[in-house]
Amino acid sequence: MAQSLSQNIIHIVFSTKNRRPLLSDQARTRLYPYIANIIREKGSECYRAGGVADHIHLAVRLSKNVAHSKFIGEIKVSTSMWLKEISPELETFGWQDGYGAFSVGKKDLDALISYIDKQEEHHRKTTFQEEFRKFLDQYGIEYDERYVWG
Repeated sequence: MAQSLSQNIIHIVFSTKNRRPLLSDQARTRLYPYIANIIREKGSECYRAGGVADHIHLAVRLSKNVAHSKFIGEIKVSTSMWLKEISPELETFGWQDGYGAFSVGKKDLDALISYIDKQEEHHRKTTFQEEFRKFLDQYGIEYDERYVWG
C-alpha cells in the first residue's frame, strides 16, 4: 500500500498532581480551548475537552505521525506552564505523572463527547478514583493500585 491511513480516536484522562482541586471554572473555561489549539498544532483533532477541578478528559483523533506518550507529555508540560503564567494562585500547579489513554471506535465518539460534557454532574456521585478504576476494568488493563495514584 502506497499510503498510510489511520483513524485513532482516544479518550485521554489525567489528573492534577495529588488530585488537588485547583482547576476553577474560570481556569477550565480558558484551558480547554488552549488544549484544543495545542492538539490541532500537532496535526491531531480535539473533539472535546472537559473535566472538573481535579482532572480532565480529552476526546482526540490522534495523528498517524504521533506517539501518544510523547503527545500527552507535551500537552501536560505546555498547559502546566501556561496555567502558572495566567494565574498567580496556580504557581505550584502540576499534573499527575501518569495518564489513561483508551481506544474509542468512531461509532462511540458521540457517547464519549456526551460523557465529557456531563463531568460536573457525573462527579457529584463518583470520585475520580472510582471513575478511573472503572475505565481500567472496562478496558481489561491490569494495574497495581500502589502506583496508579502517585
